[in-house]
Amino acid sequence: MDYKKSKAPVNTVTRNIMDLCKDTGNIYESVAIISKRANQISVQIKDDLSKKLAEFASYNDSLEEVFENREQIEISRYYEKLPKPSLLATQEFVENKVYWRDQQKDSQNFN
Repeated sequence: MDYKKSKAPVNTVTRNIMDLCKDTGNIYESVAIISKRANQISVQIKDDLSKKLAEFASYNDSLEEVFENREQIEISRYYEKLPKPSLLATQEFVENKVYWRDQQKDSQNFN
């Protein structure tokens, strides 16, 4: 997924708590859902970055042979400019793009 195209803000935004707990009915449950999604996004971004930077890895570097690769720097800058995973997850939650379910309510429906 291209997170640069997301409408998530790059800086922190003040949000209305009532808007966040509208779907779940509980602000703590909403925050838990957002944090789990932020962890998923963080792992995905880290994997993408690691794959891209692995192309530049050379295993026979010595201290004297360390050099800067312009492409590697550009990739790192791109990922630095992305919104933080928590902001991406919050934006997805507000836009109802996050799937979640309550296991306790699901188990009560089966009994």
